[in-house]
Amino acid sequence: MEITVHSSKSVKPDYGDSSNGDAAFASADVVPLSVFDKVNYDEYIFYVYAFHPPSPPTTVLVPALAKTLAEYREWAGRFGVDGSGNPAIVLSDAGARFIEATAATEFAGSVKLLTTGDKVLSLYPICDGAEELLLVQATRFRCGSLVLGFTMHHKVADGPGMWNFMVAWGQVTRGVAIDPVPVHDRTSLFARQRQDSPAQVKFEHRGAEFKPRAGGEIPGVSCGNVAVHADGEEVVVHRVHFTREWITELKSRASSNRGGAWSCTTLQCVAAHLWRSVTEARGLGAREATRIRVAVNGRARMKNPPVPEGYTGSVVLWAWPATTARELLRRPLRYAVELISREVARTDDAYFWSFVDFASSGAVERERLVPTADAAEVPPCTNVDVDCLLAIPFAKLDFGCGPPFFFRPGYSPAPVAGAIYVLKSFEGDGGVDAYVPLFSRTMDAFKKSCYSLTPPMADARL
Repeated sequence: MEITVHSSKSVKPDYGDSSNGDAAFASADVVPLSVFDKVNYDEYIFYVYAFHPPSPPTTVLVPALAKTLAEYREWAGRFGVDGSGNPAIVLSDAGARFIEATAATEFAGSVKLLTTGDKVLSLYPICDGAEELLLVQATRFRCGSLVLGFTMHHKVADGPGMWNFMVAWGQVTRGVAIDPVPVHDRTSLFARQRQDSPAQVKFEHRGAEFKPRAGGEIPGVSCGNVAVHADGEEVVVHRVHFTREWITELKSRASSNRGGAWSCTTLQCVAAHLWRSVTEARGLGAREATRIRVAVNGRARMKNPPVPEGYTGSVVLWAWPATTARELLRRPLRYAVELISREVARTDDAYFWSFVDFASSGAVERERLVPTADAAEVPPCTNVDVDCLLAIPFAKLDFGCGPPFFFRPGYSPAPVAGAIYVLKSFEGDGGVDAYVPLFSRTMDAFKKSCYSLTPPMADARL
């Protein structure tokens, strides 16, 4: 798949006819990072969306992007510090990067390459050495399909925050009002302002969101969708497709022996199954500990005050279900599902506020703690990390040519073994896709077990 880049330019906010209702934000110099922003991944996130023709020309997309940046100035800014030396987004209006490219093929003939190989890398901007917090590549295929590849820095926003910006760009392109209206205040939203709500650290956050500072880095050389590590092993990505019928049967098995009074979500079932399949493929010893990290969206959990729908920052923490390889593989699927369900439920409003209080207490600075969300550190090969994209309302992303007919998440700077994306399938069968990166030596074993509904083999080592 040959991609030709024709232009690359900086797009700055256009305030000519902006209706920014947040006067304080419009005149601000910086946006201080919140406690949630600070523990988020210090990396870029990649998304690729494909749209059917006829698509808007660049002469429409670029001016609409400039107007959207006037409402979302964070994405046109740069990282820096505020007046007190704290990490912040400097609202410099320096601009976002827009790249225009063409593909000399029909999109339909490239889908398999984009799904299973590293060709997807050519459809979003590379961030090496980039200062921009947002980079976009618009690639037009010979059939008229438009592919928008987004490279967005994760410390600016979480997944819903990024999504709101992309939806807003589509709305401006179509000439309709931005909805939801962006909310930029990251300072007062997570501050204890009421005397009857004193700071209370009710949970342990060391080892969950924070860890001791460690020296050195794990060496590795990245090459797109294949990561080559110092010991010569590769991490390769495999797309698993689960049909609606397969997931229904999986849920039935997970809910068995509960008298029909208990049911699990699609994510809980799929995540539990993948956790077991990966653990079996890795051949872990019976007593080895394994855990799965599940991102938990605080927008639906924080109640007092609630997080506005249009909030532009991050409100994500993680649940950490854990067990041993023996327990995970010998016990029924329901066991893993209940572990995940319990830990996700535990990450509630009280837990989020406990995190806010701990992160604001000064303990992080005194103890020299750093975030556990560290993209530069390869996790132990006993763990699994699941990022759920099932809730993305794709129908809302419309640049005047309808919602996307293809979506693919990317990896930065390269896939990490066990870091899994779960999302709605675009095959039209109501199923679910999972992009699973594993070391090549374990991938064959995983492929054999991931579609099986029978319990994992309980061999002698377990």
